[in-house]
Amino acid sequence: MNTVYVVGTCDTKGGELRYLRDLIRDAGCDVVLVDVSVSEFHKEAADVDVQPSEVAGFHPNRPKAEELKDRGKAVATMSEALVKFIRSRPDVDGIIGAGGTGGTALIAPAMRALPIGTPKMLVSTVASGNVAPYVGPTDISMMYSVTDVSGLNRISRVVLANAAHSIAGMVLNKPTGIAADERPAIGLTMFGVTTPCVQAVTRTLEAEFDCLVFHATGTGGQSMEKLADSGLLVSAIDVSTTEVCDYLVGGVFPCTADRFRAFARTKLPYVGSCGALDMVNFGAMDTVPSQFRSRRLHVHNPQVTLMRTTAEECNRIGEWIGQRLNLCEGPVRFLIPELGVSAIDAPGQPFHDPEADIALFTALERTLRRTDKRKLIRVPLHINDPQFADLLVTNFREALREH
Repeated sequence: MNTVYVVGTCDTKGGELRYLRDLIRDAGCDVVLVDVSVSEFHKEAADVDVQPSEVAGFHPNRPKAEELKDRGKAVATMSEALVKFIRSRPDVDGIIGAGGTGGTALIAPAMRALPIGTPKMLVSTVASGNVAPYVGPTDISMMYSVTDVSGLNRISRVVLANAAHSIAGMVLNKPTGIAADERPAIGLTMFGVTTPCVQAVTRTLEAEFDCLVFHATGTGGQSMEKLADSGLLVSAIDVSTTEVCDYLVGGVFPCTADRFRAFARTKLPYVGSCGALDMVNFGAMDTVPSQFRSRRLHVHNPQVTLMRTTAEECNRIGEWIGQRLNLCEGPVRFLIPELGVSAIDAPGQPFHDPEADIALFTALERTLRRTDKRKLIRVPLHINDPQFADLLVTNFREALREH
């Protein structure tokens, strides 16, 4: 049907939303205009397809009217309801929204709830800044509105028209041939310092599996686990678990508290390793927090400064990973490369620190509860040795057979 949902607050953005609707319809799509206004004084508009009251009815514990006089609470409540509303609709071929900070925060979670590949466009006043809280691990396209989303003018008409034609083009020109790839998909995590390992694994498996490689920059691990939760992966070879370091120590590429939980929820076969657990990431050297300036630092490039994890931090990291892997009931293989966990963790390299590595490995060994299906494997190899990649593949195949 090529149906596009246009979502926003018609009490303040009605003209802009209807402008989007009309352009998308003229481009050849069916359109559903969804009003998610939260003003208590807003009257239901005649020229929309879904009223705010209908959306609000999807909230599991719909609050009383007096509780929604606080705008922040009202936005959060409507946002939660919108997620459930959008998930209930079988005809969402694409979705577009427009708004300021409040509207962006309201609409983005519903977009994130849709499957990867469903076209998503969000015109926003915050799109030129840090959009990670809104995009998360999904494929939302954000377009900076330039002017505020507040009336139609010579700038907003052009920006909104570009957004309307973009979403229509995505919906009307769905990629073909992708579904024809019958290879099962697996997720792999890679960092610059683990690239040789991941590329070797991929070369070995790519004839049989669709190898999806995720850059371990915080959202990379989240994206991989979202695909696992969505049933789009059959397994993962999680070589580069480095995002845990940033989460626990305070770097700029952190995972979330939910890391590894997708594999606990789905019971998918999981193969992991210690890739880049020797480092915490910061921006340029002058952005490194003052409390870390005396630590062992390495300039990876002008925009990225690495900090070596200490033995105490490695102990915490190992325990944290082990505790989460204990929740996994499916086949688990976690491989420890005893001769180094990254390209710069080797004799003569800047992050070579056997004491810190031993603390990491010991914590993993102490914490991980081993069973017939959950195994910890220590080998006298470096993570980028070809033999280590071979072992990852061997254990991956074994875990798949057990599943």
